Amino acid sequence: MRTMIRYGGLAILIAALVVLALLPFASSFVDDWAQRDVELRSQLVFAAAREQIEEMRAQGDAAALDALFGRIAADGRIAAIGLCEGGALTLATGGMPERFSCEAAPADEAAGPSPIALDGQAALVTAHALEANGVGAARLVILHDLAYIEERAGQARMALVLALVAVGFGGAAIASVLSIFILARWRHSVRQAIEDVREGRTEEQGPSDTQIAEEIKGALGELELARRQIDTVHTVWNPETLQVALANELPGSEVIVVSNREPYIHNRKDDGTIQVQRPASGLVSALEPVTRACGGTWIAHGSGSADRDSVDADDRVGVPPAKPTYTLRRLWLTDEEQDGYYYGFANEGLWPLCHIAFVRPIFRESDWRFYRSVNEKFAEAVVAEAKRPDPIVLIQDYHLALAPRMIRDRLPNATIITFWHIPWPNSETFGICPWKEEIIDGLLGSSILGFHTQFHCNNFIETVDRFMESRIDRESDSISLAGHETFVRPYPISIDWPPAALEGQAPVPETRTTVRERLGLSPDIKLGVGIERFDYTKGILDRMRGVDAFLTEYPDWKGRFCFAQVAAPTRAKLASYRNLQAEAEALADEINARHGADGWEPIKLLARHHEPDEVFELFRAADLCIVSSLHDGMNLVAKEFVASRDDEQGVLVLSAFAGASRELSEALIVNPYDAYAMGQVIHRALAMDSGEQRERMKVMREQVEAKNVYRWAGQMLLDAARLRKKERIMRLIDAKERRTDRKGERPTDRRRKPAA
Repeated sequence: MRTMIRYGGLAILIAALVVLALLPFASSFVDDWAQRDVELRSQLVFAAAREQIEEMRAQGDAAALDALFGRIAADGRIAAIGLCEGGALTLATGGMPERFSCEAAPADEAAGPSPIALDGQAALVTAHALEANGVGAARLVILHDLAYIEERAGQARMALVLALVAVGFGGAAIASVLSIFILARWRHSVRQAIEDVREGRTEEQGPSDTQIAEEIKGALGELELARRQIDTVHTVWNPETLQVALANELPGSEVIVVSNREPYIHNRKDDGTIQVQRPASGLVSALEPVTRACGGTWIAHGSGSADRDSVDADDRVGVPPAKPTYTLRRLWLTDEEQDGYYYGFANEGLWPLCHIAFVRPIFRESDWRFYRSVNEKFAEAVVAEAKRPDPIVLIQDYHLALAPRMIRDRLPNATIITFWHIPWPNSETFGICPWKEEIIDGLLGSSILGFHTQFHCNNFIETVDRFMESRIDRESDSISLAGHETFVRPYPISIDWPPAALEGQAPVPETRTTVRERLGLSPDIKLGVGIERFDYTKGILDRMRGVDAFLTEYPDWKGRFCFAQVAAPTRAKLASYRNLQAEAEALADEINARHGADGWEPIKLLARHHEPDEVFELFRAADLCIVSSLHDGMNLVAKEFVASRDDEQGVLVLSAFAGASRELSEALIVNPYDAYAMGQVIHRALAMDSGEQRERMKVMREQVEAKNVYRWAGQMLLDAARLRKKERIMRLIDAKERRTDRKGERPTDRRRKPAA
């Protein structure tokens, strides 16, 4: 009883201290909330009435304007509303103070609300600029009833104080109960330890309850730290953050990245010298900075003409070339293997199967055999490179769908994270694949399977449900097959921030001049750009048709706008890709012939590889960028354009069928199949004023900065850390239950399934 009284007194003291400490912050929070509430209400009123007010002013309909103001001021929270023209109040509702002056109103809405006190009336005043529309600039001023605001704020303060008191007392009470419980458990553990000593129990007979409790407590503490790190929205993700997170959460862990495409290619030039290139790949753009931050090993197919000459005796080379921070391990494929595995099954089969671009997938038995054998090669390379029995293996993309299961069979303790970089279709579409069960089984060898969006996760789970005998837990989005559990998670991929290609870039005005001179354009011509590989899923032909529709609908833009399409040739062995390039060149010629004149061409098709610094130079020089994917997992070009615009100018036109459209909603979203609609969006983009461009670009840049590639990698790796720690807890519980079984007691119920 004395213990309860002592802890009860301590609870009251703690509660009082909590309330006293937090009360100033609560009051400040309420004041900020009240001001923000006024700003939001003012913005909503203005947004709802802006068009009507501007139209009535343009028509000179003062009576209608006065009636509209009266309806707005009927809201009890608004004291009055008025119109300031030329610095004078020309129209106001009855509640406006007689001595009110337009000078008392803030210059614009960015300045926030200003307090005033006139004729015994206290209020906050906000102002919003109206379009001139030929009748002169004006401001809409709104007076907000301060009495109402203070009443609301007072109620909110009282509610917060009561909540703090409740939380303080409740938290202290809980702490007291927990303290008593922990004390009791501690006493029990001491008695158990004494009993163990009396019985002569040794360490070889298994850990004691106290040791197990301490280990579980430590593991849970580490787990909670990882959860806080990954879940917080305030974490600034960068290479240093990622390295610290790995050091804290996965100390001593080995990270191995596996992909078909290598991050650096060594090619021999005509003069015999070796040139190092970075391929035009969104996967490489995303993963290379992550691997630099993590260290470790990247396993990939060596495809460059000088790749063999650049590795050591173990087929390894340090990269990046200038300052190596990780190891690139190359493996070699014959031309026959490359044709069957890469060009055949992966890119004539899986690629069109997963993308809704209306290109029929082609499946050949010979291609499937090569696909399986090459996946075996990659799995064997992982085993050869692994220095530990439990490495973290990051497997990338649809080329290696069978590798997770193959690696799991060889390294059962590995944590395998597979990321599928393209869309996953619905189950009916995927059912076309003759080897669908083998591919699904291969992917379910992963510990964690990632997609860009929750929609693609759902499609995968439905596909498994339709074609595989497995146990699906839809609450945790996990799938159990053959005694192994795989967690299916969305991880929207992104780019590094700030992008390395932005370093050394000239100021935007200088870049605009340089690029226009290089393209043979006059300084006043508006420039649009599109940058990607020659791939039928990217909608290159569709955006050209959009430019054609734009110039047809708005012929006054002829000679004033040019669209530069950069497209790097790729997969030239496949007829569909060769035909696309030929069709694009023919379409560009056709549109140029129809609209071009006096040496001006509306479309400039640049069919060659551009280095990242060249790409960013084009981005910074452009007035708009068009990303018109017919179907895309994410599309990092959109994010790179946003990242390049540190001047907060430029307009992004983005396909609704690219995963990036779910994050970059401030872009102008378009259906690429509708050429007329795309033409209209191009016109809107070119007519957008710099203020709106800045507002949209600022929000998108904040999004890309916060959700950068290090956050993408951090989410996956810390999820892996959480999974490992929960598995460790389950092993500790198993150890305890084995002890219990030896004593002849009934094991306690438990959930064996860790959640990622």
